[in-house]
Amino acid sequence: MKIIYRPDHYRQNPKGVFWQGQLDHYHESPVRAENILRDIEQRGLGEIIEPQLFEQALLERVHREDYLRFLRTVWQRAKPENPEGKDLFPACYVPRGQSAPPPEAVTAQLGYYSFDLSAPITEGTWDAAYASANVALTGQQLLMAGERAVFSLCRPPGHHAGISYCGGFCFLNNAALAAQALRDNGVSRVALLDVDFHHGNGTQDIFYQRSDVLFLSIHGHPDCHYPFFSGHRDERGAGEGHGFTYNYPLYASGSRGELWFEALDSAFGEIKRFKPEVLVVSLGVDTYKNDPVSGFELSTEDYLVIGQKLSALALPTLFVMEGGYNVEAIGENVGNVLAGFSL
Repeated sequence: MKIIYRPDHYRQNPKGVFWQGQLDHYHESPVRAENILRDIEQRGLGEIIEPQLFEQALLERVHREDYLRFLRTVWQRAKPENPEGKDLFPACYVPRGQSAPPPEAVTAQLGYYSFDLSAPITEGTWDAAYASANVALTGQQLLMAGERAVFSLCRPPGHHAGISYCGGFCFLNNAALAAQALRDNGVSRVALLDVDFHHGNGTQDIFYQRSDVLFLSIHGHPDCHYPFFSGHRDERGAGEGHGFTYNYPLYASGSRGELWFEALDSAFGEIKRFKPEVLVVSLGVDTYKNDPVSGFELSTEDYLVIGQKLSALALPTLFVMEGGYNVEAIGENVGNVLAGFSL
């Protein structure tokens, strides 16, 4: 298995973050990628290669141009009002139900192009996010070249980033960019399975009205868990995309391995009916029983089984790294998925 990695992810390392209303340390820290890479190297799970550099215009296949311009320029434009170089957070958001054009003021744009306080902008945010997108795009290119499976070790993650907004540690939607690139390169049907604990609200929004990308997500129930306002079972897509979104929300108190795997098997049934040519997996291991910001109870051994089950689908598969915040266990958990797939 080819492993795609680039150390530019270090450029995104805020001093702190507001998580679920509280000032906290930044859970999505560089050590996450370090520990994953270390486990992969120690086990010899695959060749580690640098990503190619793709034109920024490819990002516009998923994200709105004004949003991308905001991400590229906001740090420099904020300098006159931020001479100390503090991390940038929104001051306010567009009021509910109000439609407004993009504002000119940098402070206002921070709220216009985000949906929460967990994606602060730093001096290196754009460089890190763009590198992460290139890691995912290189993975899809290798699949197109004939690889059976590729792991794109993306950081920052991406599945909470929508067409024109950031949030939940995410800025560019790496998995969606890879899925769109696969479509652009001739793949007619792509399945995108999100197994992160948190619903991939950004990915769902991007593909909600489309029938060429099947989106499926197993996650903590939005009644109780971030991002709260998306991921209900009755969200099935809209227009041409109706019937091509499947959500499997689970209450954490009852989501031990057996129940989670029942949802996975149900998702597999929909994938088989869809008959995709390629599978993209938004791989989050914050479903781990000791994850500090989640609530499921999967064990380290369960991740080996997940990898084996994904392999049994017999599809070219791109793994795109999302969440997982127990830094002591993240390497072994991710490594087990990849090892299980390779058995």
